[in-house]
Amino acid sequence: MSLITVRTRNGEYHGELFPGFLPDTIWLSLPKKLTVNMLGGMIYCECPVDCPVEGELITKLETGDIAYWPKAEAICFFFGPTPLSGDDGEPVTPYPVIRIGRLRGDISSMEDAGDRQRLSLERAFSDDGQ
Repeated sequence: MSLITVRTRNGEYHGELFPGFLPDTIWLSLPKKLTVNMLGGMIYCECPVDCPVEGELITKLETGDIAYWPKAEAICFFFGPTPLSGDDGEPVTPYPVIRIGRLRGDISSMEDAGDRQRLSLERAFSDDGQ
């Protein structure tokens, strides 16, 4: 398990990337400064990788999931309902993504990160109690 810290203008969030070639490649490429794009309860940021992008493609996720969007070469953070969410409020994407990790703790304030703002994605080496 590879730990990460996501910093936005309004908060710091902790998570983990699952074992695998794609998540490991992303973790080893950190730190990165990325531009936030908001889509309902999802933040996505362009994050090209130099490795084969493999994994199960899905469109239904859970709040807290971290995914990689191969077509846009973007990392995605799901913190709430998206425009395609059903009555359960769980995120649904209009395009297939690969689940690569999970955010931990209270992530509800991610909605205030702000479109076109900066996000810092960094390696974390301790659990920070999360």
